[in-house]
Amino acid sequence: MPNEHADRGIRWVRAVVVALLVGLVGACEDGGSTSSTADAIRSGEAGSAGGGRADFADIPDLVDEVQPSVVAVVTDVGEGSGVIYDDGVIVTNAHVVAGARTVDVTFADGSRADGEVVAADPSVDLAVLRTDRDDLEPAELTERTPPVGELVVAIGNPLGLESSVTAGIVSGVERSVPGGGTALVGLLQTDAAISPGNSGGALVGASGEVVGINVAYLPPTAGAVSIGFAIPSAVVVDIVAELLDDGRVEHAFLGIALRALTPELIEQYRIGTDAGVLVIAVVPGGPAGEAGIRPSDVITAIGGDEVAEPGDLAAALRDHDPRDEVEIELWRDGKVEAVEVVLGALPPAGG
Repeated sequence: MPNEHADRGIRWVRAVVVALLVGLVGACEDGGSTSSTADAIRSGEAGSAGGGRADFADIPDLVDEVQPSVVAVVTDVGEGSGVIYDDGVIVTNAHVVAGARTVDVTFADGSRADGEVVAADPSVDLAVLRTDRDDLEPAELTERTPPVGELVVAIGNPLGLESSVTAGIVSGVERSVPGGGTALVGLLQTDAAISPGNSGGALVGASGEVVGINVAYLPPTAGAVSIGFAIPSAVVVDIVAELLDDGRVEHAFLGIALRALTPELIEQYRIGTDAGVLVIAVVPGGPAGEAGIRPSDVITAIGGDEVAEPGDLAAALRDHDPRDEVEIELWRDGKVEAVEVVLGALPPAGG
């Protein structure tokens, strides 16, 4: 159990992460997004690793197949989308239902039902809802990673426009959003339009399977055009299974706040490397602190995997469990050192 000083440190690190996030990324209900269909789609062809090839003419069939499994989620504090996971069970983003006292679910056929938040995990931005419906058509969530260039269709409830469809391609995989914390790492990137209200909706691959749950976009104010993100379905399946079984998910916790290296920071801290991430804060009594990691250290690798940006470390932690022992390589005082860290469990948000 963290002591009072560690508790304050944890809250401070969370505040740092939130501060880094503001202005850089929008959850799907926070602002608009400009979109253009990808050139590969306009030319009528995109590759698929899971179901042959698909082209622009196949989009209506993909929509017909998946749209019945996508719902609108409206709460007393906002609105978003959701995907039917099983009879009566719907998956959405945690930020869609955060702080909600009432949840209303509208299905593709126009019928409605009350929803109950069964469990949520803000650290990966996923939540599970339950309704009293037992006649629902679940979507098929695939655990394959779609290749870059595959045609994808986003289905959701942008700006309250129910069952809206946009198309694009997979623009990248294993993406991290700057300042996004643990929720916004290991993502699929797409140029299919992601707008406010798309959060929790389906990103559908060329084979008709749901390849991701839409979660965020970079707004035009950040200089972005058509840059949206989805949580891969493989992650969704694992997290939802734990939420349904246990009501919570345990995540590995290191207890540090990081910044990407810049020329200014390298000069300020007299760092002799341009590879790695700078430790700017350490939670007192946390795993990193207990292992001797301190502010001004530069982490260059964890568990043998190189760390080039903060998202790399967050993504690597997802592959570990609390109580795992990992080796962290860091640059300190002109040389590279290795330290062994026993990972802790990420405290609940607000805890």
